[in-house]
Amino acid sequence: MLDFVAEQSRQLNKQLSVADRQRLDQYFTSVRELEKRLKSLEEWEHKEKPKVAAQSPKDIDDQKEFVRKTGLMFEVIKVALETDSSRIITLFIDTTVIHNITHHGNRPEVLAELRSKEEGQFEVLGQFLDSLQNTKEGGDSLLDRTMVLYGNCMGSANSHSNYNLPVLLAGGGFKHGSHLAFDKQNNYPLTNLFVSMLQRLGIETNEFSSGRGSFRGLEMI
Repeated sequence: MLDFVAEQSRQLNKQLSVADRQRLDQYFTSVRELEKRLKSLEEWEHKEKPKVAAQSPKDIDDQKEFVRKTGLMFEVIKVALETDSSRIITLFIDTTVIHNITHHGNRPEVLAELRSKEEGQFEVLGQFLDSLQNTKEGGDSLLDRTMVLYGNCMGSANSHSNYNLPVLLAGGGFKHGSHLAFDKQNNYPLTNLFVSMLQRLGIETNEFSSGRGSFRGLEMI
């Protein structure tokens, strides 16, 4: 589009003030960047799609089987990453069916039931991480090349507290094998973790939302 109006824009520039020329240049620059993104998307659309041996997943209709459904989604995510069909994936795990037992009131029998459900969640998560670890890509494991962030928006669902959020980070070329705990009364910003992850993606930034600086205690390999 810019090429089509190039001569007209040059003629118009001659009649504009310096400030207006700068404003017009900013506009044309933004349009050109948009054109480049559209061209890149078009090239990806016509790129030969990867061929996989994995069978098409069969959905699980029973909402009570949310752990199995989560495991199924993890399998789809692994194939998507392995085939480079996507680079960034967000998964929301619907745990509505166990919402009532998250308000356990510290009752032993309810806590035991909740624990069994959460252990199931971590079991399928562990299987997912193992599958990434066992998949090689360019001499590294897929897990080494993938940041997996797992967590929730509640520090305690029992009291609806959003303080001291439990978060697990795996892979991505970070040094793991440790548990980082911070002052419960003076919360350390979780958004600093997002800064570290953005930097690992190659984005030059030192802040994200309320985060100012990278995450303390998290090191890259």
